[in-house]
This record gives sequence, C-alpha cells and structure tokens, in this order.
Amino acid sequence: MSENINELFERYKETGDISLRNEIAEKYLYIADILAKKFVGRGVEYDDLKQVASYALLRGIDRFDPSLGMQFTTFITPTITGEIKNYFRDKSRLVKLPRRLGEVSAAVKKFSADYEAKNGVKPSVKTIADELSVSEEDVIRALEVGNALSLDSMATNADGETDKSLYSLLANGEDAYDTFETKESLFAAMRDFTDTEKALLKFRYTDELSQSETAKRLGVSQMFVSRMERKLLMRLKERLKDSI
Repeated sequence: MSENINELFERYKETGDISLRNEIAEKYLYIADILAKKFVGRGVEYDDLKQVASYALLRGIDRFDPSLGMQFTTFITPTITGEIKNYFRDKSRLVKLPRRLGEVSAAVKKFSADYEAKNGVKPSVKTIADELSVSEEDVIRALEVGNALSLDSMATNADGETDKSLYSLLANGEDAYDTFETKESLFAAMRDFTDTEKALLKFRYTDELSQSETAKRLGVSQMFVSRMERKLLMRLKERLKDSI
C-alpha cells in the first residue's frame, strides 16, 4: 500500500490533479474521523470538528513530501490534531477579542481557507487586505490572533522557500504525538542549545505563543526572536535531515 500511496503522491505533486488528491484523502479520512471524535464533548459539534479535521487532511496532503521518507500517517496525525486544537483556541480567543478585530480575524481566516482551497497556495497579506478592504496592519494583527504559525505550518529556509512542517521538527509528548518518530532525534539535535534557545522553541512551538509574547517572556526584542527562530530552525533542519 505504501508504494501505491507514494506513487499517488508523486503523481499529484507533478500534476496537481484534484481527483488524485481526493483519492488519497479517501484512504485517510478514517484518521480525520477518529481524531474529530476524540474532541467531541468540549463544546463543539462533531460535524464541525470533522470538517476541520477533513480540511486539515487536505492541507496535509498538499504539504506532504514522500521523498523525506516519512510515513503519511505519522505526518498527518499530529497535523490534524494541531489544527483541531487551533480551532478550539481560536474560538476561545474570538470571544475575548474586541468586536472589530474578532470580525476581521474571522473574515481573514475564511477568505484564506477559500483562497487556498481554490488556488493551492495561501494568499499574501496584500491580497487579503485588498479583498477585505482593510489595512495590511489589520490583516497581520488578525493572523497573529489566529495563530498563523500553527504546528502544521511550514518552516522556511534562508531563501524564504517552504520546507518541512514545523511539527516534523518539533513534537511534544502528548496524545498522538507520543509515536512521532523524530522525538529522540530532536532531543539529540538540541543537546547543545542554550537554555534561552530551548525556551524560545518551547514558547513558539509547544506553547504556541506569538513572537511578540515570546519576546516579552524572554526579555528581548521581537526582532531578536525572529532572527533567532530562523537560525534555530535552520540548525535543526540541517541536523535532522538524515533522521527524518
């Protein structure tokens, strides 16, 4: 089955044929169903959770690279789980936000999802701002509120190109994450990181704090966090490239 799946992924990457993506999705919808049911009883209907999980599955299919040697089930389980957790967090935050920011955040998230589903890529800040007739600053604030850097976001290299998912570099130890294959490799790769560097990664990708909040916790500037984060991800990517 793995060879057949990898062939489907390779064909989809080459052609972008939506029917191939749907064929792959059908084989793994059971994972979305299992994970959606896991979060039932927390104030959100199952149908809504299944929709979030299914959309995360489609996004995961678009981002998965079989050439990395990772099983898709290993990749997609934490990806879907992270997206469901983001959904709960976003709902909680929107209740507490100023009304206008909450409305902009909801509009940005909906437009971004629709745009990505239609075009296969995320819209730029300018595209969102033009479409919603709001300022780019408002879009950035809305994305910050919506936690744009979720666990299934893509790490970028020095040229700004997307690479492996951040989750493939950083996994915590709860629930489905226990089985993630790079856990021990990650710990080894971080063995010589300073306490500050480890804290920065924890705040950003385990606690999922914004760069500005991380900067406050560390007592440094947001620019420092941004630059340090990029350097650390590049170091991790280099050290883990033979392990993932």
